[in-house]
Amino acid sequence: MRRSSRNASEYRSTAGQPTSDSHLWRTLSSLAPYLWQYKWRVLLALSCLLCAKVANVSVPLVFKNMIDGLTGTQQVLALPALLLALYGGLRFSTSLFTELREILFARVTQQAVRRIALEVFRHLHALSLRFHLERQTGGVSRDIERGSRSISSLISYTLYSILPTLVEMSLVLGILFFKYDFGFVLITLLSLTAYIVFTIKVSNWRIDLRRRVNDTDSAANTRAVDSLLNYETVKYFNNEEYEARRYDSQMRQWEDAATRSQISLSWLNLGQQIIIALGVTAMMWRAAAGVVDGKMTIGDLVLVNAFLIQLYMPLTFLGVIYREIRQSLTDIERMFDLLAVNREIADAANAIVLDAKSVKVRFASVDFSYEPKRQILFGVDFEIPAGHTVAVVGESGSGKSTLARLLYRFYDIDGGRICINDCDLRQLTQASLRTAIAIVPQDTVLFNDSIYYNIQYGRPEASREEVLAAARAAQLSEFIELLPEGYETRVGERGLKLSGGEKQRVAIARALLKNPPLLIFDEATSALDSRTEKAIQASLDYAARGRTTLVIAHRLSTIMNADQILVMDGGRIVERGSHQALLEANGGYAQMWALQQQEEAVEVEVERESAAAHAL
Repeated sequence: MRRSSRNASEYRSTAGQPTSDSHLWRTLSSLAPYLWQYKWRVLLALSCLLCAKVANVSVPLVFKNMIDGLTGTQQVLALPALLLALYGGLRFSTSLFTELREILFARVTQQAVRRIALEVFRHLHALSLRFHLERQTGGVSRDIERGSRSISSLISYTLYSILPTLVEMSLVLGILFFKYDFGFVLITLLSLTAYIVFTIKVSNWRIDLRRRVNDTDSAANTRAVDSLLNYETVKYFNNEEYEARRYDSQMRQWEDAATRSQISLSWLNLGQQIIIALGVTAMMWRAAAGVVDGKMTIGDLVLVNAFLIQLYMPLTFLGVIYREIRQSLTDIERMFDLLAVNREIADAANAIVLDAKSVKVRFASVDFSYEPKRQILFGVDFEIPAGHTVAVVGESGSGKSTLARLLYRFYDIDGGRICINDCDLRQLTQASLRTAIAIVPQDTVLFNDSIYYNIQYGRPEASREEVLAAARAAQLSEFIELLPEGYETRVGERGLKLSGGEKQRVAIARALLKNPPLLIFDEATSALDSRTEKAIQASLDYAARGRTTLVIAHRLSTIMNADQILVMDGGRIVERGSHQALLEANGGYAQMWALQQQEEAVEVEVERESAAAHAL
């Protein structure tokens, strides 16, 4: 299915705008293929709908004949048994065909919701890192939630309310036209037209109010989610009341919008009831006049009254239904807008699958910038031969972690080439490229699940024995065995129940379990104390053995054995060589080394004094 593409900024700027009629038709045309996949179920459901309405309209006709058949003192005895049986049968048939329609259509609706939600979910994961860094998670999740729910609402309102009402309206108008004079049809048409026009005009005016309610609701939800995700930061700065005031400020806007929307709804309902009252009064006056003149029977009066009730009862909810349909279409459109967001990073048409047990990495004069006015890398050029380890050091902001993001192809470079086994990254499928890489990131974020799940996430099909082996290799097993629930211990939202060092050890175990030909350690031991770092370093060295490894490091003591060390400054490689060669060059690396040696000596002295005090 073809959709227009847009970028992330266009999604944000148009998500709250009024929905035009062309957009509504586009949304309906986008939704139709998901439903038409089950066309036989749809056609059978529509047939049941028609049968149910024919039976429903036939009930007043039978009831009229029953009333007209009552004569004198023998009323009960004179009731035709056949009409009674027919009356009951038609009543049951209405319910039978209605329920059959719902049974037939239930799976169509739920399948459509599931398939669309899954497609949006997959598409969001396929979008670039840039989109996810710029997005508001709470607002996007609310758009998906409302869009999925609105599909069910739209189908329910159209199939179970609007379409049945239109069918019944056509049948009733036909009976009134052929059985009575045109006056009844004219009054009914005028009433229905006035009601529908009034409802649509006022409801369209109210859509902006409803949209304001939804926008303020999404904004409040986004603010709440953002605050709760940063729970620790809020606590660090004692800003609970500040966050509460910010949330309340957003909720006040929602309160004002919701109040205006509710008041306008009351005025709409009042106007609708005035039109219905006038139409019913005119119809009953004409029917009563016909009875007095002898042109109509009491049964005809009952029939007209029954038809009016059948017509106006669903019309009472037409305003609500129309508004909900419009709102559902708007919510669905916003979800489809997510699908229309352009994938910044896409596989080439002739992309090939990387299938290698060992890899060679080459950065050839790479230029890169996250934003056009702020270049990050300038002519970066280096190679990691297969099975070798290259370490990158430098001050914060020098572009070290950007190298890892580019290797994963989260972004495309501005100039130069990045090659894996002499093949440009852009000619490889992203799935096969990322299968060949494992990373231990600087900031480890875990799923709100068990420790076992978070380790196994590195390779979901791995056996329990392999998971436990990875935990042991990351020096994690002893800690886990001390926990009451062991490997089934839940780590909390983003892993907040674990310390920084424990989270990084889980990330190391996850990377080891993946067992790829290319490893990236992005300051993997930065959150660990010296003792734990030394214990894990042996495991990291073992894991890197025989693999191509890129180590982005802060502590220089962890990279002494690297085959080559690159020193970056301002997005450029300013020094390169082995640890010993760089020390002998007495440049920036030698200065960093000397400074860190002093810091480590102080740390050792502090630990010694602490141990001595504890012994006393």
